[in-house]
Amino acid sequence: MKFLRFVSSLFFLVFMEQVLACASCGCSLNADWGTQGLSTQAGWSLDLRYDYLNQNQLWSGTNKISPVVAASSINTQTNANAEVEKYTKSQTITATIDYNNGESWGVSLLVPYLSRDHLTLGTDSPDGVTPGSSAYSSQASGVGDIRLIGRYYGFSEQKNFGVQLGLKMPTGQTSQLANDGSTVVDPGLQLGTGTTDIILGVYYHNNWSDDWGYFGQALYQRALNSSNMAGGSYRPGDGLNINAGVRYENYDWIKPTLQVNTRIVNTDSGVAADSYATGGTLVYLTPGAIFPVSERTTIYSNIQIPIYQNVNGIQLTPSFIFSVGARISF
Repeated sequence: MKFLRFVSSLFFLVFMEQVLACASCGCSLNADWGTQGLSTQAGWSLDLRYDYLNQNQLWSGTNKISPVVAASSINTQTNANAEVEKYTKSQTITATIDYNNGESWGVSLLVPYLSRDHLTLGTDSPDGVTPGSSAYSSQASGVGDIRLIGRYYGFSEQKNFGVQLGLKMPTGQTSQLANDGSTVVDPGLQLGTGTTDIILGVYYHNNWSDDWGYFGQALYQRALNSSNMAGGSYRPGDGLNINAGVRYENYDWIKPTLQVNTRIVNTDSGVAADSYATGGTLVYLTPGAIFPVSERTTIYSNIQIPIYQNVNGIQLTPSFIFSVGARISF
């Protein structure tokens, strides 16, 4: 009953805040062993995770649309034709170094390395197939925005309720040009946002029985400043991740898992921001598995399948997101 009340309060928070999510926000998977209740061991750990995200479906509202429809649509921000994007392929390797004192607090440093390819037909494609004069392609690789997140869980003897506080730092590139060497890549496609963000979270985990465990988490992120991109100000929308999941622990060699991941973000703002094609809500159903290799090493894999998508304007969305990772404790 405690878990049901907790999850209900999280979803109540979502709809009361009425915030929106952009489709380019990426993966919302929870791979944090501490918030899932998988580890309370004192000491250091290293987690390496690979995420593959291919946004190749044009989506408007709750419906998939064709390139022809997109080419004939009007961008209400500019009163010109809407942009017709082909794809955005992102591959991310995230290294997480974590320290846990085993009693009441821990801290994680997350360093992402991204490789991103993008192709757009521009805002003046005549039929959604032929490139317009504003068409471009881009490719970039490098370190993204680094996050430092602390947690405190010394509220009870069970140590299964905690709060999180952290910062996202502006370490990712924000001045990328397209492959033609002159076109400035959109702010939402840069490796970083150029902003310093505060991160606030709350989580709870417990067991129903010896065989079943569960967790719930809400994580809120807000930019504390605006950056300067493409000759104008840019501020990413406030974000909210809500995750809930269960795992089955009766097998020695595998722990099947199931998560529901909701990614929510406000529309981007600023002179350089795209306020037409940001905003919406994405919900994923995420089956996965954890494979204990040894006492200190674990491999895990998940696939996120969208079950609800509601986006503003016209955006690219994925058909799935694939993740695989390994965690080593020291």
